Amino acid sequence: MTRRRADLLLITAAAVWGVSFVVVKEALASASPLLFLAVRFTLATIVLTPLVHLRAGFSRAELRAGVILTLLLASGFATQAYGLQFTTPARSAFIVAMSSVLAPFIALILLRHRTGWMVVAALLIAGIGIYFLTAPDAGGLNKGDLWTLITSVVFGGHIVAVSEFSKQYDAQRLVWLQLPGTAIGSLIVALLLEHLRFDWSLSLVGALLFLSVMSTAVALVWQFRAQREVSSARASLIFCFEPLFAAAASWLVVGERLSLTQWAGGALILGGMALAELPWSTSALFESLRTSTRGSRAARWNSASAEMPMPGQMTPPRYSPRGEMTSKVVPVPKSTTMSGTDRDLPYVSHAATALTIRSAPTSPIGE
Repeated sequence: MTRRRADLLLITAAAVWGVSFVVVKEALASASPLLFLAVRFTLATIVLTPLVHLRAGFSRAELRAGVILTLLLASGFATQAYGLQFTTPARSAFIVAMSSVLAPFIALILLRHRTGWMVVAALLIAGIGIYFLTAPDAGGLNKGDLWTLITSVVFGGHIVAVSEFSKQYDAQRLVWLQLPGTAIGSLIVALLLEHLRFDWSLSLVGALLFLSVMSTAVALVWQFRAQREVSSARASLIFCFEPLFAAAASWLVVGERLSLTQWAGGALILGGMALAELPWSTSALFESLRTSTRGSRAARWNSASAEMPMPGQMTPPRYSPRGEMTSKVVPVPKSTTMSGTDRDLPYVSHAATALTIRSAPTSPIGE
């Protein structure tokens, strides 16, 4: 696959996920939020099952990771669907996009991951964007916006959890685990807390098929295939188009019109999303420049290090049939000594499979 085709697949996936905000908004007129989610993810489970290797059973650790991811994903979709009843699709899409900006701060708080000053600037810019998007002359911050803000925080946590767990387990199996879990969890909570409503119609069936097949299964397959050819940072920047597609679809379908102030707020949110990606790319750039000054020997080692680790380093991770990651340390011969230059050479680790959007400025399986 060429990079141009990979970019096209990612843009198409972003368009599908953007349109899904409008589809969900319209569908909620005929169904209660949690029951709708239960049916949607049940269908998505059926559609995706043939595409995922499930012959080997799940280990306890893999199931534990799946439970954590499911709780985050189900909570995020539930608050988003509830919020969409009271806000517009475009506002919802821009606010949910904040999740990619919040993810580094959640990683800082929970995992003590260091973050750069540009990420702090990105959060401030996106926060100003939220203010303009929900400014008093635009209707103010309503009930739906507040629920959607909770969604962005939850999805930010989901991005961090996916990044951590995908280093240890097969990413596609983790994605599948979340689908039936979200369906079952949504159904249980709906039976306990919700006034059930599901008015069958052709439009509702069409919405469920679009969200289950296109927004979840097909778009997810596109993302997996495309991100083999492009970096996670490039994919994240392409996914910035998602709220723009949501705004365009909302204008075409329901006639939603954003004011200049709201468009300015949306632009600031997108700017914050793009800025949040820069620390990773710039640090990689400086690292490559630093290592390149050591000569061709360092460059050759750097390019081959993934397959030929130095003594004392971890071999590239391999996944067992049960989805568990295995790796080992290459022993250091007693007669081997390493010079200072060799010690300083960076070890190129294998990047974890990227699932988001959306990180996904959005969630890994669409909105």
